[in-house]
Amino acid sequence: MKHDEITFDSHGTTCAARHWTGIGSALETDAGRPVVVMAHGLAGTVDSGLVPFAESLAEAGMDVVAFDYRGFGASQGSPRQRVRVDDQVDDYRAALAAAQRLPGVDASRVVLWGVSLAGGHVLQVAVGRDDVAAVVSLTPLVDGLAAARHAVGHHRPSTMLRSTVSGVRSRVSGARGGRPVTMPVVARPGEVGALTLDGCYEDYLSIAGPTWVNEVDADVALELGSRDAAKAAKQLRVPMLVQIADFDRSAPPRAAAKAAFNARAEVRHYPCDHFDVWPGKQWFDAASSHQVSFLTRVLTD
Repeated sequence: MKHDEITFDSHGTTCAARHWTGIGSALETDAGRPVVVMAHGLAGTVDSGLVPFAESLAEAGMDVVAFDYRGFGASQGSPRQRVRVDDQVDDYRAALAAAQRLPGVDASRVVLWGVSLAGGHVLQVAVGRDDVAAVVSLTPLVDGLAAARHAVGHHRPSTMLRSTVSGVRSRVSGARGGRPVTMPVVARPGEVGALTLDGCYEDYLSIAGPTWVNEVDADVALELGSRDAAKAAKQLRVPMLVQIADFDRSAPPRAAAKAAFNARAEVRHYPCDHFDVWPGKQWFDAASSHQVSFLTRVLTD
């Protein structure tokens, strides 16, 4: 399916995005078509699994803008491969503003779509806005402390300790003006990496695109430890779909369910792990079709 390459500015840095124009007029009004703003999770890029989700939404009549954060993928920005939650939320807001300026788009009907780490970003971005028509949060990471406790039951203690030490070294180096310490985004069990559960390496590489780099600033665990997007859920006043992988070993499903309850969201459950809702996996078709049906319904109410 054809798309356009676009760019936008986020705090002085040029970010890259792809734009799909919605097909047909099923969701179009005199003001234009609704637009979905789509963002990836930890160190993810647009070309790493987002395209099939975007195309299914565009085929249903929605414009879609999927973007790379500063320092990742096709976007500019330095240092590279460093996760900063506040910066990514700002990038999301900048992408939203850019999407609203596109021709044929109804700027008052924006959908926020996020997966994993971005599944928490969308909660924060949606708060206090009257131009957000709906939110989709797929296997979201919404609570850093809950995620840390969750990880203890699934990771080897020695691996977690080594990763934490690397993170502290990176923070200290950065504070002294030095280069960050990096580690793989995904690695095999027993190796140092941000995600080292059995199968994560193979699952992430199965969706990885050409701009994706298996590297992240080692302080990512320290950064995500203070992640608390769940607080924003109580403030939401828009239709929301939360899609939970019941056996998710990466983003704690209980925290996602609690946030969904607080947001009075529609919830879909899938009997699978974190990556099993991605293209090529068993539960992708269900997750994608549920997004289309939910958004088609709320955007025509």
